[in-house]
Amino acid sequence: MSLRTVSLRRRVTVSSAAVLAVVVLGLVLLVDSQFEAQSRRDMDAVLQDKARAAQQFVKQRVRGAELVNRLENRGVRVLVELPSGLKFGQEPSGDVRREVTRNLADGSTVTLYADTSVLSAAQSRLRSVLVTGGLAAIGGAVVALVWVVRRALAPLDAMTTLARSIAAGRRGHRLNPSRVENELGRTAAAFDDMLDSLEGSEQRTKRFVADAAHELRTPIAGVQAVAEALVQSSSAEEREQFNLLLVREARRAGRLVDDLLQLARIDAGLELQVGPVDLLGLAEAEVARSRLLAPDLDVEAEGERVVVVADAERLAQVLVNLVDNARQATGPEGVVRLRVWRAGDRAWLTVSDNGPGVPLLERERIFDRLVRLDESRDRRRGGSGLGLSIARGVVRAHGGELTCLAPQMGRPGATFRVVLPIGVEEGEAAGAADPVEPANPAVEQGEPEEVTGVGGRG
Repeated sequence: MSLRTVSLRRRVTVSSAAVLAVVVLGLVLLVDSQFEAQSRRDMDAVLQDKARAAQQFVKQRVRGAELVNRLENRGVRVLVELPSGLKFGQEPSGDVRREVTRNLADGSTVTLYADTSVLSAAQSRLRSVLVTGGLAAIGGAVVALVWVVRRALAPLDAMTTLARSIAAGRRGHRLNPSRVENELGRTAAAFDDMLDSLEGSEQRTKRFVADAAHELRTPIAGVQAVAEALVQSSSAEEREQFNLLLVREARRAGRLVDDLLQLARIDAGLELQVGPVDLLGLAEAEVARSRLLAPDLDVEAEGERVVVVADAERLAQVLVNLVDNARQATGPEGVVRLRVWRAGDRAWLTVSDNGPGVPLLERERIFDRLVRLDESRDRRRGGSGLGLSIARGVVRAHGGELTCLAPQMGRPGATFRVVLPIGVEEGEAAGAADPVEPANPAVEQGEPEEVTGVGGRG
């Protein structure tokens, strides 16, 4: 998008002055035409009155030169012609606006002429006054417009000043419009919302970078310490032990870096290799993996076969994260259930456990990056706190949603729910209403209810 950056103040002033000039010109033309028309009507009325007066004078035996003297005045000329052919008065030499001829009772003829020189002079003076007054009005209006437009556009100058101050590093200031139902109010409110979003994103980025650096410092410090001890060790037994520690710390750092790269890919737009995926088959494969890792864990997958168009490897990564979280929360002898079903054009998958559950206020925060419910928990066992953030990003890249549900009153455990579209292109948003989940007596914690704005464990 390329915004045409012309001066708004100059554009408004010039446009308003042009409109005013057109209005003044139209008014001048209208007044001039009305004056001319009214002058014509008045002149015709004067000539008609003079003709009637001539009839009355003839009846009073006023004839010849005396009749001409009584009828003539400024702007009206009279010519009287007697039956004998004798003429009194004279025709005007200038332009004639209108002439009226009447036969009188004594047989003579009177012709009345309207001289336009007087009217033309008056009309010319009127036009001069109108043009001069119009130009003066336009000039005064332009001067007033410059001041009025500057006052009217003052909120835009305030936005510019605020934007420059924020760019200079002074955060936290806002326009705070008093009214948001008009154009400038809506613009100012949108400007404040944009600043809130940008500053919030900046704060989250800074916090994430600081947390990531803190997380990386632990394994890197471990690698450094083990490497220094390895250099100073003399026995083969100590060297072997230090080598194992070095490999473990390097793997921890590698896993954290891989998670950070995964989040960066999600933020940049995850590329999915989509194809038909059997969700129940994916859940059963995860059950088999979990039984190998924790033979005493009571983990099962149930439900119906639902095929979605998705990236099988990415969805498997989501299930690994959810099931591992459930296993860590319940312990090696806990109960974990995976359920799959279809409702309308959506596929639903839940991972439930009978562990301690997730506090209500933590269910959304736990999806934030580098967040753990138990900060004192060993980092190797608890992970980096990025798993659920990655899982939610993958699900949303498929057009779905990952949430944490609240269990029924008085029953322990946590339930994570994945909602996916059956067969849509990558990135299409999900928005189906929540259907009633089919009853499942095998799950010990009972039927979950969704809580708006909830999250999960890290």
